[in-house]
Amino acid sequence: MKHILTLVLLFILTHVKAQSADEKAIVAVEKARFDAQVSKNADVLNQVLAEDMVYVHSNGNVDNKQSYIQSIKDGSSTYNSIDVQEQKIRLYGNMAIVNGVCYIKRPLVDGKNNDLKLRYTDAYVKKDGRWQMVTWQSFRMPTQ
Repeated sequence: MKHILTLVLLFILTHVKAQSADEKAIVAVEKARFDAQVSKNADVLNQVLAEDMVYVHSNGNVDNKQSYIQSIKDGSSTYNSIDVQEQKIRLYGNMAIVNGVCYIKRPLVDGKNNDLKLRYTDAYVKKDGRWQMVTWQSFRMPTQ
């Protein structure tokens, strides 16, 4: 029995992957970005979004960095909360790909629920020692 428990423990330890410093940094910058979207913090968004960022919304609309930040500032993109439900990060040197699922609570429209559940892919590039998002693309999932 002792040998079986030892083997099980070794199996578990060899298959548990520790999160690298870069993966932790990506998780942190994703959280900061989502928090800035909710709080309308353009300063944080200016830091975490690359100058050449392309943001493809789930409805097919496309923004660049300036137009997206403006949509946050003027309220045409409004988020009450963003809850990350899944997140997988893959690193390729100075590039990271994030695949995830998030639930976005938005203000009611004509008294109707306007929340979104999105499956998304975004990419970050490490420039001058910091991670910046260069692209986002998402599609809607059923909210039920």
